[in-house]
Amino acid sequence: MRIAQNSWLRVSNYLKESPYHDMAVIAIGSIESHGRHMPLGTDMLIPDKILELMEQKTDILIAPTLPYGATDQLMGFPGTISLGLDGLTLVLTRITDALYRYGIRKFIILNGHGGNIKTIESVGLGLHKKGSLLALINWWLIAGELNPAWKGGHGGAEETAGVMAVNPDYIDMDQITQPQLLKNDIGDALPTIGFNNVAFKGGTISIPREAHNYSDNGWIGPDAPTQATKEWGQEMLATMADYITDFIEAFKQAPLPTP
Repeated sequence: MRIAQNSWLRVSNYLKESPYHDMAVIAIGSIESHGRHMPLGTDMLIPDKILELMEQKTDILIAPTLPYGATDQLMGFPGTISLGLDGLTLVLTRITDALYRYGIRKFIILNGHGGNIKTIESVGLGLHKKGSLLALINWWLIAGELNPAWKGGHGGAEETAGVMAVNPDYIDMDQITQPQLLKNDIGDALPTIGFNNVAFKGGTISIPREAHNYSDNGWIGPDAPTQATKEWGQEMLATMADYITDFIEAFKQAPLPTP
């Protein structure tokens, strides 16, 4: 049941009558660069599609998807919009506080962006102190665990396939063949190997900086987007919808902590 598509009276009745009366799902995305071939809303579009598939399987309460996240690292790419860690913390806290007031005690966060994880975990700790539980589902990580062939990086084949399952027209096929371009902006002795990371004598060291300093493209990872297919994306998102639906049933039985 989507909150945004129903009246307050219907929501009120739902909270009294539904077997999921104390549970809610909140999807959180981000507006950020995912390479030259993908839409800025990738991290919102994919979770929202998973929710759409889940609606056919469960009647859990679904809050409106939060499109913005904490993505300061990608601000150098035009169109990227970041709430920052502080902004996302404030927004998510206010959202969960409102739902808590209406009796929600079990929160499932369907997350589409790695930069949101620290904030979500922090909010979850606060909710736990109030006698609630927050479950964080990072869809792209779990998908890679369920099927290692799906595992991917930022803006690579995994996410490209996911967007293809939403709408293939969102992919700019003229740009999909662009190779990953990482620059050694810290010097050749410290080659860039991924987000913030440089290699040094067999180890990995993180040097925080905006990604445009070392990436001309905006996608970073081992999975080339040229490998993505719509069929891959459809199977992957359907699998995630089934997985989360099954998790909801298990989570429903979990005991709440003592505040």
